[in-house]
Amino acid sequence: MMSVSDEQGIAVLVRDAHDANEPVWVHGRETKKGLMRPVQAARSVSTRGLSGITLYSPNEMIISAWAGTPVAEIEAALAEKGQHLIAEPPELSGLMGAGADQTIGGVVATNLSGPRRIAWGATRDHVMGVRFVNGMGELLHSGGRVLKNVTGLDICKLLTGSHGTLAVITEVTLKVLPVPERRATLVIAGLDPQQGVAAMSQALGSPYAVSGAAYLPAAAAALVPAVSWMGGTVTLVRIEDFAPSVVYRADRLRAELAGFGRAELLDDGATGAVWDAVRDARALPRNGAVWRVSVRPSAGAKVAAAVTSAFGADWFADWGGGLLWIAGPSSEAAHHAVCDAARASGGTWTLVRAPDALRLAVAVIPPETRALARIAAQVKAAFDPRSILNPGRMHAGVVEGALT
Repeated sequence: MMSVSDEQGIAVLVRDAHDANEPVWVHGRETKKGLMRPVQAARSVSTRGLSGITLYSPNEMIISAWAGTPVAEIEAALAEKGQHLIAEPPELSGLMGAGADQTIGGVVATNLSGPRRIAWGATRDHVMGVRFVNGMGELLHSGGRVLKNVTGLDICKLLTGSHGTLAVITEVTLKVLPVPERRATLVIAGLDPQQGVAAMSQALGSPYAVSGAAYLPAAAAALVPAVSWMGGTVTLVRIEDFAPSVVYRADRLRAELAGFGRAELLDDGATGAVWDAVRDARALPRNGAVWRVSVRPSAGAKVAAAVTSAFGADWFADWGGGLLWIAGPSSEAAHHAVCDAARASGGTWTLVRAPDALRLAVAVIPPETRALARIAAQVKAAFDPRSILNPGRMHAGVVEGALT
């Protein structure tokens, strides 16, 4: 593994690989090595040596940091000024069996977003600027360090979620927001999946600015201490804001949801614990394969029923029912059952955790349409003409694209 401490060093390493026409495994601290397909490469470039906050302007609500900076370090600096990362990125080290702290570059490269996505958008919506090295070893930048900075092609959004297949991200600039003064969670016990989705949909459609909505079957709820005492399924609805506003809105929302049953109220501390568990997928078993299925919320219960029938899946739903975390055996049969259930409901899937053999044998994300694949190939050719950066990371046997 080659780790350097400056952008020029990254550029030299990539340029040498380009000239030698040798593939490169691009990564940070390898906390997401088990995500997507394994990369087989002659060379390795790590950004973990590029670490540190390069700019923080609390008044402008902007922070810039080298790609190898641990997210925990950024969150600590923001917390001192009463601010936080908007998209609530999940920390999947426990799920993936990785010990190191994830980096901000890894979060941007994978576009991972937590429960707050339904209210404030995904990680890519808050990336204001990037510096990066393309597949020819050229150091480039896009965007900037002010909010109104986008003209022409938004390369920030293009690189966010590209999994290192287009460029090596070296620095990111993010918009941040103040931490809510208070948080509270309404918990309704005993609903079945359809009822849970209906309750979440009603809450999200209310004027009370819900910032999180999740449904945990009994097995999943039992793994979350903050709600395990309820002894069954739980439907969770979160509100965050100034303290008086949270009290008022929680009371009004509780009355509005009364038709689904009595809602218990979790305080700020318990709210933090339960949503951290949802964010980090700690409501799943620690063995077997894990998938994420993105689907319209009204179809979430149908997908869950299909995979439960197929292989007795463990699962829970976030994003108001629109994101299902599913766990099951590491087999092609289970994987195809998840894919079929997602397709039947017009959704998409990602194989999040599985042994290398399975990740090499199956499609870890849905195949692109012919038209989209053609566009993606053109984008790839512009950024990485020799296809040396993380080859095969997203798709097997095709030119990697940015638009998956």
